[in-house]
Amino acid sequence: MVKLDKVKWGFIGCGEVTEKKSGPAFALIEGSEVVAVMSRDKEKAQSYAKRHNIPRWYSDPQQLIGDEDVNAIYIATPPSSHATFAIMAMKAGKPVYIEKPMAASYEDCARINRISQETGIPCFVAYYRRYLPYFQKVRQMVEDGEIGNVINIQIRFAQPPRDLDYNSTNLPWRVQPDIAGGGYFYDLAPHQLDLLQDMFGCILEAQGYKSNRGGLYPAEDTISACFKFDSGLPGSGSWCFVAHESAKEDRIEIIGDKGMICFSVFTYDPIALHTERGREEFLPENPPHVQLPLIKAVVEHLQGKAVCTCDGISATPTNWVMDRILNKL
Repeated sequence: MVKLDKVKWGFIGCGEVTEKKSGPAFALIEGSEVVAVMSRDKEKAQSYAKRHNIPRWYSDPQQLIGDEDVNAIYIATPPSSHATFAIMAMKAGKPVYIEKPMAASYEDCARINRISQETGIPCFVAYYRRYLPYFQKVRQMVEDGEIGNVINIQIRFAQPPRDLDYNSTNLPWRVQPDIAGGGYFYDLAPHQLDLLQDMFGCILEAQGYKSNRGGLYPAEDTISACFKFDSGLPGSGSWCFVAHESAKEDRIEIIGDKGMICFSVFTYDPIALHTERGREEFLPENPPHVQLPLIKAVVEHLQGKAVCTCDGISATPTNWVMDRILNKL
């Protein structure tokens, strides 16, 4: 069992997600600090280290993993490299915290879990929404029976294309399936599907239909799916990433026999509770660095103070569901 008195992080990747959502949080937690950062772009690594007061920077992942002062690794690269870097780190005896989705495929998730089991080195995945007050409020309302017995789940998500999507000569990595695992569905739907499985159990059946309606990039841009949880609870989802502005939507509905809970996953609109009392709204405040509560749980787990269950085993079913919906399995 790994037990670290002080967790000294090395970052592989220093992109947008590390600037506010996650990066600063590592230094705000007692017994945690960032001692090195790596990017294949030397200037980017050097700049990030300087701006965030990190002692060392590298352009080679093996050098960062081999740094004797680094005892835990945060992997914040595109999904296609998650398995490679996670396995390298765990074989070096260093716990990993991986950005979501856990990997670019269900098979890669299974590889990561196998090495974690063989080495005894823990692997955590950044499904930080599980730990945010906003979503914990939703969970609390479900568990308190506010809407009675839950009978159906519906996900609806639509957004217009982003400006970068029109640049056919330099497409964002998120719409390149060989790098991202899929399109924007593979980047955004994991948060929705992980939250629902964390609340309602594993999805054991899933099927979907994918299409490229906009023709802006090679990946799917429109998806419809249905799924069923291990309890027998059915659900459905629709995602469109080339919608008109008027169709923009970010909504999950949890339908019960005594009411309904509606909430967003990305825009943090007020949570709406519909019951015989009428409509009530709730808007719990999240921390400025949204990954802070989960990173704190990971650090305390590595220090032997607590148990963090947001690990590779619990994250893998989300990749399985996405791969089923996209007919990759």
